[in-house]
This record gives sequence, structure tokens and C-alpha cells, in this order.
Amino acid sequence: MLDNNSLTKISETFPILAQIDSPMDLRELDEGQLPELAEEIRAFLLQSLSSTGGHLASGLGSVEITIALHYLFDTPHDRLIWDVGHQCYPHKILTGRRDQMTGLRQKGGLSGFPKITESEYDHFGAGHSSTSISAALGMEIASNSKDIERKTVAIIGDGGMTAGMAYEALNHGGAIDNDLLVILNDNEMSISPNVGAMSKYLSSIWSGKIYSSLRSGSKKVLKRIPSAWELAKRAEEHVKGMVTPGTLFEELGFSYFGPIDGHNLKDLLSLIHNLQQLPGPRMLHIVTRKGKGYPPAEEDACKFHGVGPFNPETGEVKSSSKPGMQSYTNIFSDWLVAKGNKEPNLHAITPAMREGSGLVKFSQEMPERYHDVGIAEQHAVTLAAGMACEGLKPVVAIYSTFLQRGYDQFIHDIAVQGLDVTFAVDRAGVVGADGATHTGNFDIAFCRCIPGIIMMAPANGQDMFELLNTAYQYPGPALVRYPRDSVAQPAVVTVDDCAEIGKAIQTRSGKQTALLVFGSLFSIAQPIADELDLSLVNMRFIKPLDESLIKELAASHDYLVTLEDASIVGGAGSAVLEYLSQQQINIPLLRLGLSDVFPSQGSREQVLEDYGIDSATIRSSIVEFTRN
Repeated sequence: MLDNNSLTKISETFPILAQIDSPMDLRELDEGQLPELAEEIRAFLLQSLSSTGGHLASGLGSVEITIALHYLFDTPHDRLIWDVGHQCYPHKILTGRRDQMTGLRQKGGLSGFPKITESEYDHFGAGHSSTSISAALGMEIASNSKDIERKTVAIIGDGGMTAGMAYEALNHGGAIDNDLLVILNDNEMSISPNVGAMSKYLSSIWSGKIYSSLRSGSKKVLKRIPSAWELAKRAEEHVKGMVTPGTLFEELGFSYFGPIDGHNLKDLLSLIHNLQQLPGPRMLHIVTRKGKGYPPAEEDACKFHGVGPFNPETGEVKSSSKPGMQSYTNIFSDWLVAKGNKEPNLHAITPAMREGSGLVKFSQEMPERYHDVGIAEQHAVTLAAGMACEGLKPVVAIYSTFLQRGYDQFIHDIAVQGLDVTFAVDRAGVVGADGATHTGNFDIAFCRCIPGIIMMAPANGQDMFELLNTAYQYPGPALVRYPRDSVAQPAVVTVDDCAEIGKAIQTRSGKQTALLVFGSLFSIAQPIADELDLSLVNMRFIKPLDESLIKELAASHDYLVTLEDASIVGGAGSAVLEYLSQQQINIPLLRLGLSDVFPSQGSREQVLEDYGIDSATIRSSIVEFTRN
């Protein structure tokens, strides 16, 4: 929250925005004030996000459509469903959370996404894309079932329209003819060349009462003459198809309007007002510009899509890197390029996460072997399966949270067939500021139950290279999971050295207690092991486990402790416990990891502390557990 001085400054700097504590206040404004309000919101976004970071470019591009929707619809009674949530910051600002934006994505602060427990205006939580149309359609069906007069709007970006789920929802929505408005916020698709006077004119005609009445009346008359009705319908579709890209949506049962300039508030208000009067499923296609109003973001929307704290004057992002340290993602990037130069059958696949997954360099140096499939994780996995069937060696670079979306394909299309596909699973474990929707807690639990796979977790950068090599050489499905974190740069980089499958490395021999670490928390565990005189093991392999070493350690120690940056329910510690039970080995085992709750948001370090897997709590947990 802001103090009184800050609130006074907001009132002076943003005189219109300062009056808006809810959409009811917004509706009190004169329509002529709204363009100025849009500029104030952009300036406020820059001011607040420069200190917190966040999804800047999308928010800057969605200012006008957000104003128009809250101005015309009776929110929160009417439902606005935002896809993913990248574009929802102006929505948060206009719905009573303006003064909390300084805590965006911080511990105890506002979520970076819509969140139903945060506000009555957030009707559906989202962090993954392409869910908005399905959710909105479900809400519209519920309103009808309860005889509630309510408008429902889904706002989806062009990226979200690359996922099959969006079309599944459109196919259903068009078939049942419910009163649903879908707004396609398009900022880079090639289907958008027709913004201009003709498109604006046609949209105003097609959304107007005269055309709507003629169309409705014609249906009643011409449907009695099937051949004439079919001819009229085709004629209408062909005329529309010549000047707009909406034929596909019309075929799915949606009345299509647009594309129109999504930054022209006057036109938006007029057209949406018309569309409010029309029944049935409708789609409004608006064209916006990511980063609108902030030149650095307009010039490099990818950089400012999800950005850390930055200098608003220059656009320079404040570096968080430490000398001699490198992110696991960058280490993967180096490995991929080096391996790709040596292996002509290596192909890299990403579901729309080129920058986030470290594929920029590979895409530039080997573009013919780089495949960005859009936000289509299911397709990405089965595409890899098809490549593997024909002798290619696909590497799927995917966030842990997004691998969840391709789970059936992973089992059915890859694992069942034993296909040779490597998965580089980024953002595994705690992710920090993006919170529960992006957490990578669950991949161990949902993958280790799958027969025939191997799964690994590197403890450091050198491990990363060796385990990636191992995954690539394994003739079946292989996963390497690693966090959004930094690690010391590897001293020696090689694309040849592989690990012995299922073999852990014991780095220290101690007394009484053995600490088995799966992955990057090894760096935290080392000084604890030294201080408490513990045996320390870099397990490396989650599946298969180094069972012989576990058995040996259980025979020579009084206690075992497992440590992982993953859910302890079904996690690597559970795998150790299962093995001990099968062998009827009776030894006390403490499992340390992410407990059975969805994480809060905050820095990675803060969330690890919340879970009790920071250095101090790990130490005290082990001391307490082993106390006689």
C-alpha cells in the first residue's frame, strides 16, 4: 500500500486515475476523458513496474480495451475473463488495486495474474494460456441455467489462439449458440492487414441494428427455401472473406467483427456497445501494439514481455546476475548449440518460449532445425515423437509447469512407444514471483511413475552438461530438470562426457547421518554437511535411483535425509522411501522438499524459506530429526 505522501503524488501526477477506485467511478467519467485516462494508466504502469518488474508490454497494449470493457459492462456482475493474465495489469489498476501495484509479484503483494481470491473482479484465475473461452462459456452456461441476466466476455491474445484448447471452446460455443463475446487482442498475427476505413465501415454495418435485423429476417424467409438460403449464406461469407480474416470463426458459429484499431477508444466504445445488443456467440478482433506508448517496449516487445526492474528513462533492465555465475538456462543454451554443431540430427522444439528457454542462439545459428510451435505444448510433444520415429533426435525445451499440459502426449505418444526424445525441463521447483500457476513442483511426481524413462537433476553447471549428454545418448525418453537459478560457470564444457545411468556421487563421508540431495539445492547442503559431519551424496538420478548406494548408506548410518526442490508428495524422497520399504530396510528417513501446498509468491529465496528448505531451516530440521 502507498503512504499518504505517495497518494498525494498520484493525485497530482495522475489527476483522472486518482479518482478511479472502482469501475463505478470510471463510468462517471465523460467519454472524452477516457483517452487521457489511457495515457495516465500507461505512465502509471511504467512507474510501478520499473521497480517491481512484470509483464509490461502486454499491459501497455491492452489499456484501451480494458477501459472500454469496464466502462460499458456492469462489472463485477458481468464477467470479464482474461486469458493468461499478462494483459490484466490495467484491469487491476481500475478495479481498486492501483495503490497496491508497488507490491506486484512481491511476497504478500498482488499476484501477477488474475486471482479469484484477490478481487471480486477476477472471475477466473489464469497463468497458462488459452483457458479464457472455455471458462467464459462455462460461466455463460451457468448463468443461463440459473436464469441470471449477465454478460460474459473472454479476452484472449493472438498467442493464446495458437493453442488447440481455444478452438475446442470456439467449436463448442458456436454449436450451442450462447450469448458469449470473445475479444481477440491481436498484436502480431499475420491475419491483421485490414485495419482501416473499409474494415471499420464494414464492422459498423455488421454490428448495427439494421444489418442485424435484415440478417435475422432473411434467415426466417430463406430457410424455407433451402437452396436460396445456402446461396445467401455462402455469398455473405465470401464477401466477408474478401475483406476480413473472419471466415474461420464464422464457420465455427461466431459472428465475426473486425479487425479494428484496438487503441481507438471512440471506435471501440461504439462497436462494443453495438455488440452488447446482439445475441449469440460473437468475436471482436482488435489489433493492438505490444508496448504501446513506451518506445523501448514497442521496439523490443519480447524483452519487455516479462521484465525485471528497469530504468524507465532508458529502458535498461537492472542486472541481477552475479560475477562468475550463470543461469542454468544459459548453460542449457550453450550445450544445445555445441551439441547441435556436432549432431546434425538434433532438432530443438519450444512451445513459444524461445527466449525463456534459452533457444535464441540455436534459432539464429541453426534455424532450419529450430521449431517454435506456438502455445501448443501437446503438439510440441507429439511433434517430437513423430521426428523420433524417423530417426531425428528432438530436444524439447519446456518449462516444468507447461510440461503438465502435454502429459498425455508424453505417456501415450513417447513413453509407450519408447521413443528417443530429450526433455530439458526448465523452471523446475520454486519459480518465485510468478507464484502457484507457474510452480515447477510436480514434474518428479508425475513423471517418475512412467515406465522406461530416465530423469535427472544436476547439482551444478558441470553436472548440467554431463546429464544433458546422458539424456541425449539414452535411446528413450529422458528428462533433465533444473531451476530458475544461477550457478557457478562450469570449468570444463564438453558434449561427449556422459554419466553412468543410475549412478550417484558421494562427495563426503560423515557419521551417523547421510544427506541425499537431488538437484540444485546441493550448494546449500554442502556447508551444512561440513558443519554437522554428514555424509553427502549428489544423487543426480531420480529415476533410476542408485539403489546399491542407498542400501550401503542405510547399512552404515543411523539416519537418512533426502532434499529436493520438488513436491515431497510423490517426489524423489518418496522414491527412496519406497525402495527402503521394498527391501524391508528399517531406517529413519526425513524427507525435505516442497510441502503439500501451492506456493506463495516472492523471490526464489523467500519461497524456499517459506517451505523450510533454506539453509537455516534445513540445518535445524536435521538436528531435530537426529537428536537422540
